[in-house]
Amino acid sequence: MMIQAVLGNPHHPEYGVATIPFPIPHDQYAHCMELLEALEIGDAVKADCQVQEINSFYSVLKRTEMLTVNVEELNYLAKRLDSFDTGEAAQFQAMAHKLELFELKDLINLTFCCQQATVITDFSDLAAIGRDHYMNLHGGSASVDELNKLDSEETARRLIESGSGTITPYGVVYDNGMKLEQIYDGRFFPCYYYEPNAITVAVTSKAEPEDTEHITWLFLPMVQEEIDRALLRGGITDPADVRLRLEDSQPPNEVDVLLDMEYETLSDLNELAEATDGLSKADMEKLGAAVMLAEPKSAAQIKNLAESLDLFDFAPGAHSPAEYGKYMIQQSGHFDYDENLDAFYDYEKYGTERMNEEDGMFTDRGYIAYKGYISMEEVMNGSQSSRMEMGGMM
Repeated sequence: MMIQAVLGNPHHPEYGVATIPFPIPHDQYAHCMELLEALEIGDAVKADCQVQEINSFYSVLKRTEMLTVNVEELNYLAKRLDSFDTGEAAQFQAMAHKLELFELKDLINLTFCCQQATVITDFSDLAAIGRDHYMNLHGGSASVDELNKLDSEETARRLIESGSGTITPYGVVYDNGMKLEQIYDGRFFPCYYYEPNAITVAVTSKAEPEDTEHITWLFLPMVQEEIDRALLRGGITDPADVRLRLEDSQPPNEVDVLLDMEYETLSDLNELAEATDGLSKADMEKLGAAVMLAEPKSAAQIKNLAESLDLFDFAPGAHSPAEYGKYMIQQSGHFDYDENLDAFYDYEKYGTERMNEEDGMFTDRGYIAYKGYISMEEVMNGSQSSRMEMGGMM
C-alpha cells in the first residue's frame, strides 16, 4: 500500500468517511467503490472526494488534505509513485514542494518529468552528486566511457556554486530547466504499465477520428467495474460505440494473429485475458500450437482452448516422427525410459504409429495432438466446460 486516504463527502460530512488503500488492489476495487458510493462520492470523472487525511511515505501529499479530488486520479498517481526508487521519490517531492503543486493533475504530470531535476541530500560525496547530475541532464543514462571521462567532483562544484538550488524538506533541488508538460490532460490517463497483465487494449470512441489521442487504456484482465468506470472517463456509454486496438499481448503470436479487433468484444477479450493470465511459459507454447491445430475464430473460442489444454498432448520442439517418438519415450512421463536401452528404441517407428492414431500436426512450436472425447469444435464452443459443470452436479 503506497497511500492510505480517509475520504469523505464535502457536502455531507455527517455521512462519515471511508478509508481507502491506494493503489486499490483489483480484488478490493468493487468493495472500495461500494464504500464510496454509500457516502455518495467516488464518481469516475468528477472530483467529489474530500481528503480528510492522507498517510504515505510521500509526505508532500499532505498538502492535498481538505482538497476535493477524483478517486481515479488519486489511484493513478499512487500507481505512478509506487514504481519510483528512492532517487525519483526525492525528485518528485522536492519539485512538488518547489513548484507548490497541490492539484492531482499537476502531481500526475510531475511524475513524468521530475526525473530531470537534481536533488542533493548529502553534500559529502561530490563525485556521486556530479554523476547523478550528469545522468539527470542526459535522460537518466550515460555510457561507462562517458562517466569515466567525467570530472564528477568539478561537475558537482559548478552545480552547487551556481546558486540555482532551492532548499526543500527533501533536499536542495535544482530544476535543470524542467518544464511541467501536460502529459495528462485531466481526463485520459497516459498509457502506464503498473503491473504485468495479459492483454492491453486501446479503446477509443467511433465518434473520434482513428488517430485520436483520446485513448482509454485497459490492462486486462480487470474487474468489470474497473472497465465500466474507465470507459465512463473516456465518455463511452454505449459498448457499440467503441473502437478496439490490440496494443500488447502476453499470449503467443498465434493468438494475436487470429484476433479481429473489429468484431471482438471487451467482455470476450477480458475473459481471454483471465484464462491466459498466469499461464506458464510451457503452457503458452502449448496454447500457440493448439491454436494452430484447432483454428479458432474468436477470443471466446481461444479462451475455451486455453481452459482445456489438458485435452492436448504437446511435444515441444518435435518436428519429425522420430523427434516426436523420442520425446514421448524420454520426456513425456508415460514411459520408464532406460538410457542403457537407447539403441533398441525405434523412435521414428513409434512416433509414426502414434501419429497415425491421433488427430495431430506439426507446428513451428512442435507436435500437438488432440485427445479429447468430444470434437475440438465443441471444446471451442464451450461444451467441455458445460459437461464438466453437469458432471459436478450429478
